[in-house]
Amino acid sequence: MHTVGDADTDRGDVRHLYVHVPFCRHHCGYCDFVTAVGRQSEHSGYVDALLAELRREEHLLTSDALDTVFLGGGTPTYLESKALARLLRSLPPGREVTVEANPETVTPELCEVLLAHGVTRVSLGAQTFEPELLATLERQATPEIVRGAFATLRQAGMANLSLDLIYGIPGQRTEQLEHDVHVALELAPEHVSVYELEAKPGTRFTMAYGAELTRQSDQLENYMELATQGLQAGGYRWYETANFCLTQEGDARDLRSDHNLAYWRGKDYLGLGVGAVSTVGEQRWKNAASVSGYVSAVLGGDAPARSNEHVDARLRMWERAMLCLRLDDFLEEDVFSDVLDPQGVERMATRGLVERDGRSIRLTPRGRLLGNAVTIEVLGESGELGGSHSATRR
Repeated sequence: MHTVGDADTDRGDVRHLYVHVPFCRHHCGYCDFVTAVGRQSEHSGYVDALLAELRREEHLLTSDALDTVFLGGGTPTYLESKALARLLRSLPPGREVTVEANPETVTPELCEVLLAHGVTRVSLGAQTFEPELLATLERQATPEIVRGAFATLRQAGMANLSLDLIYGIPGQRTEQLEHDVHVALELAPEHVSVYELEAKPGTRFTMAYGAELTRQSDQLENYMELATQGLQAGGYRWYETANFCLTQEGDARDLRSDHNLAYWRGKDYLGLGVGAVSTVGEQRWKNAASVSGYVSAVLGGDAPARSNEHVDARLRMWERAMLCLRLDDFLEEDVFSDVLDPQGVERMATRGLVERDGRSIRLTPRGRLLGNAVTIEVLGESGELGGSHSATRR
């Protein structure tokens, strides 16, 4: 059993913190994140447990202000207001502090809590602006509520907003995705994430929409290309496979998600809460998914039930290369020579899927659209696709 936190040691140098809040008003059929519906009476006790786990593990964190803090879920903004304020107030300060929000939870009062407690960035789960598609996804917000939530956050003074969109929804048509991109451009968030719908086999969602999901799978590459072209034409940098940041003349801000960049660049991170993942050095652990079990263990003075994995230096290098290839940055061949397949790189370069700048490489736009298929060729048999990361999306 992992026992980090049991010994009295010097502070570490982990600079990225993820906090998982599982509570939601409703469990959408396509979602497979660790969630718990309702249970308002448990919100305060869960925050107690989060802070107890933080005290247990805080020796891993740098004593300086963190680079990033990210509250994901679930729906962190569904937390009872006093519990959310107490959680934010008690977390270490961070240069970038992101909170995920579902539109129906956004009120002026919530904005006051977020801004008063150091939140610098909100990730808003729109998913789509088509009413029938929102209904298919079992989302609780209408397009009007999504727009209203965005306006409320802006009016409150939140200067860094991210908007999530999904493609591949059962029944979705090309023109509907085009409309979603158009609305996103009208709202002009600082950041947009565009995700492929991932419906896990055996869920009620796949049982209800299996045939349509199969039909949609043939369109996924076209959808992503459409979204990419539309957002780039609207002034967004396609900096990661599914992520875009606004670039405007005269605005010197780097609006990429620093927290997710830490994952993609292979940085150490600490995860708190039910189902949360941590990767520190050559250790990776994941808290079990039981809310009651987590709260009982941590408030009882024990570590939560966890699975543990040894991640040696070579595997971490392979994972880092795999994730860095999702970025528009160049990857240095000499640094990653132990995990790159030179012949695979040459094959992909010949096919126009990899480009070079001296001794550095990156995937071309076409290569990034093809994604894992190209990455496997570039990295050969050096590792395996996967690795658990705590980044979430609403």
